[in-house]
Amino acid sequence: MSDNKTILIINPGSTSTKIGIFSAGKMIVNESVKHDDAELRKFPTIWDQYDFRRDALLDFLKNNNISMTEIDAIACRGGNVKPLPGGIYRLCPKMIADMKSGIYGGHPINVGGLVAFDLGNEYNIPVLTADPPMTDELCTSARFSGIPQIARQSSFHALNQKATARKIAAGLGRKYDEVNLIVVHLGGGISVGAHRKGQIIDVNNALDGDGPFSPERAGSLPAGDLVKLCFSGDYSKAEVLKLLTGNGGLFAYLGTTNVIEIERRIDAGDERAAEVFEAMIYQVAKEIGASAAVLEGEVDAIALTGSLVYSERLLASLKRKISFIASIHLNPGENEMEALADAAMRYFNHEEELSIYRAGEE
Repeated sequence: MSDNKTILIINPGSTSTKIGIFSAGKMIVNESVKHDDAELRKFPTIWDQYDFRRDALLDFLKNNNISMTEIDAIACRGGNVKPLPGGIYRLCPKMIADMKSGIYGGHPINVGGLVAFDLGNEYNIPVLTADPPMTDELCTSARFSGIPQIARQSSFHALNQKATARKIAAGLGRKYDEVNLIVVHLGGGISVGAHRKGQIIDVNNALDGDGPFSPERAGSLPAGDLVKLCFSGDYSKAEVLKLLTGNGGLFAYLGTTNVIEIERRIDAGDERAAEVFEAMIYQVAKEIGASAAVLEGEVDAIALTGSLVYSERLLASLKRKISFIASIHLNPGENEMEALADAAMRYFNHEEELSIYRAGEE
């Protein structure tokens, strides 16, 4: 076993960068470095943030008396790359080129990937990523939308879903590829994945496509009404997209994404807040039921993960609706840092072979 390895973990977000140091089998540092919003707005594109993000990382290491020469590997959250099966990947020029192209989307995680890739080359250490958001293991039937011009796409919380699935499977005394699970990520976005013997054969597009509405995302919408909204002349394309992701869901109805605040309103007698919150839970339960049908009723467990799992009100309502399907297991929180550390250790311990990234039409 390689418990003596030291892993630098990088997980960039829109206004912060989560950085961790995993060593001697445990997370010894795990912090979220906040970035000033006014400072970030000075950069025309995310790629212009490169020096800013790199300096923030190096300052963090310096402040914690950690040298890059002590690091055995870097594990960073996967960026916007082409759809690919889940697994552990070593960052390569093809992957970096696809991130830079913007074809698959733009997000600060791409910049973090380039920072990690350059540091890996500079210090001759491997740079790894695992189960990126575009992880795609959909079965054939799941790809059909109803019109040929639109194919359903896989874009969700793959890193946390896969890590949670492995954890729950181990708790059942079995391997991930031996069980059927429904894994539900409950956070700013909500994704419900049907895991069949180690493959996520169906999952809602949690970014801007379908599924339950969430604290900030609209989820599935009545298609005809959405078309009418788009052509009403009241909204630009950018404004409609913002309604789908960012200003949808709980925020659209209640003006906040803060579930703690919403629960306070409910406790104070706000009936509208209670109705909206229960409607979100109702939609999550429906999606879980759909996943049970995809798995033909053979469900070993349902796993609930993400920040909303800390809500006792949400759990009580959701359990009433889904407990007949299978036993329910909780893994609260985002768990992305731990998932990246675990992936790096599986790599060092030769428990999982590296997957090969192939760009373009290769």
